[in-house]
Amino acid sequence: MLRQMREEINAVRRNDPAARSALEILLLYPGYRAVRMHRRANWYYRHHMKFLARYVSQRAVRKTGIEIHPAAQIGRRVFIDHGAGVVIGETAVVGDDSVIYQGVTLGGTGKHTGKRHPTIGKGVMIGAGAKVLGPFTVGDHSRIAAGAVVLHEIPPGSTAVGVPARVVKRYNVRLGDELDQVHMPDPLEQKLCMLENRLRQLEQQVKEKEDREAEHSV
Repeated sequence: MLRQMREEINAVRRNDPAARSALEILLLYPGYRAVRMHRRANWYYRHHMKFLARYVSQRAVRKTGIEIHPAAQIGRRVFIDHGAGVVIGETAVVGDDSVIYQGVTLGGTGKHTGKRHPTIGKGVMIGAGAKVLGPFTVGDHSRIAAGAVVLHEIPPGSTAVGVPARVVKRYNVRLGDELDQVHMPDPLEQKLCMLENRLRQLEQQVKEKEDREAEHSV
C-alpha cells in the first residue's frame, strides 16, 4: 500500500507543476484523495460489503466533489486534476498512468445492460468537461479534447475533438483539416452554412426557370 501511495504521489508531481510537496498532495489534493478513498471502497465492494463500499464512495463525493462508483476499476498512477464534477460509472475501467481533468464523465448511454461504461486505455489524457459515453474502448495514449463527447471507439494514439468527437490526429500525424481543441468548428454554424448554400442553389434554379419561361413567352 505504501508503494502504491508513493507511486500516486509521484504521478501527481509529474503531471502538476504546481504540486510543491508530497505532504501538500497527501492532505490537499482532492483528486489524490478521491482515488485513495476509491481503492478502499473497491476493496469493500470486491469482498461483498457493498453497503460499506457505497458509504465510502459517497463520503468521497462529499469531501472531494468526485464520484467514482466502488465497482469501477482504476489503474495505477491515475491522476485526477482539480477533479470537481468528475463522474466514473460502475463498469468503467481506467488504465494506468491516465490523467482526467475536472468535469469529465465516464458514463453510459442508458441503452445497455452489463458492461455499460467505457474502458480507458493506458496513458490516456481526458480534457476538462469531456464526456465518454458507452461500452467501448479509448485506446492507449490517446487524448480527448476538452468538451468533446465521445460516443464510439477511439484507436490507440489518437486525438479526438468535437461533438460528437472525431479523430483528427493519430501518433502525431494530422488526419484531414487542421483542428485542435480550441479552434473547433461550430456544428450549428456549419448547418446554417449548408442551409444558406442550399437556398442559393434553389434561388438560382428558380431564376433560371423564370428566364426560360420568359424566353418561351416572347
